Amino acid sequence: MAGRAARLVLLAGAAAIASGSQGDREPVYRDCVLQCEERNCSGGALKHFRSRQPIYMSLAGWTCPDDCKYECMWVTVGLYLQEGHKVPQFHGKWPFSRFLFFQEPASAVASFLNGLASLVMLCRYRTSVPASSPMYHTCVAFAWVSLNAWFWSTVFHTRDTNLTEKMDYFCASTVILHSVYLCCVRTVGLQRPAVASAFRALLLLMLTAHISYLSLIRFDYGYNLAANVAIGLVNMVWWLAWCLRNQRRLPHVRKCVAVVLLLQGLSLLELLDFPPLFWVLDAHAIWHISTIPVHVLFFSFLEDDSLYLLKESEAKFKLD
Repeated sequence: MAGRAARLVLLAGAAAIASGSQGDREPVYRDCVLQCEERNCSGGALKHFRSRQPIYMSLAGWTCPDDCKYECMWVTVGLYLQEGHKVPQFHGKWPFSRFLFFQEPASAVASFLNGLASLVMLCRYRTSVPASSPMYHTCVAFAWVSLNAWFWSTVFHTRDTNLTEKMDYFCASTVILHSVYLCCVRTVGLQRPAVASAFRALLLLMLTAHISYLSLIRFDYGYNLAANVAIGLVNMVWWLAWCLRNQRRLPHVRKCVAVVLLLQGLSLLELLDFPPLFWVLDAHAIWHISTIPVHVLFFSFLEDDSLYLLKESEAKFKLD
């Protein structure tokens, strides 16, 4: 929900400086990478590198130049620490200790666990809520969109490439837009289906234009940040306004209020932005870990609300 918008704000801020950080601007780092590539990444040396590279690393797309950047990053970090300086960032990111082929192990595992929690709650929802519930199909679709986003988040933190970065961003944007649509259906669409259909078409058009611009014209981090913040704020305010207006009549909406407020509060963890503990656990990973129970709570709200709507629709049918 709104937490994805908060995450995108911080991701976009980091990405905006990804083209140059203190660590990768250091002459010692650049010279190290250049010498390493000249020594290891051509001719017989490259064949030797490929012959000794573990198969899981090659399957994950780790190349000789990537390995040079990784090794030289730690050379530079070591020199910084020896001189008593703070740990620098490289290409907009803190240095992480690679585990197997996982570039950011803690964030990758946390993203996977968020996806797993969403899958478990989707199965529970489909078991507990009959398909005849008015919100059933919209909620199930939202769950699948969320699962897809967490899949690409896991892939991105496993291996940061131009493709995985874009997929992570685009899928996160899709979750936010689908949450807005979910809110529209719940607050307006059940009474006015035509309005919900028109709004869905508008959101699809916005998403298509957004992805097309970033993919075909220019991947503008500033624009991406502004667009997602705006949609995220609409999402947050709409959900909160509806929940506060209906909290006395529908006690279960307090779960939704808690979700929105928790996600906004937990996103502040990222502002701590400290070098990874044990070179694995940074503020972003902690934020990902903290959102796992929040997703469980939101799907619990969707389940309660769908059952309420089903009961209400059955009661109206009997009266008719």
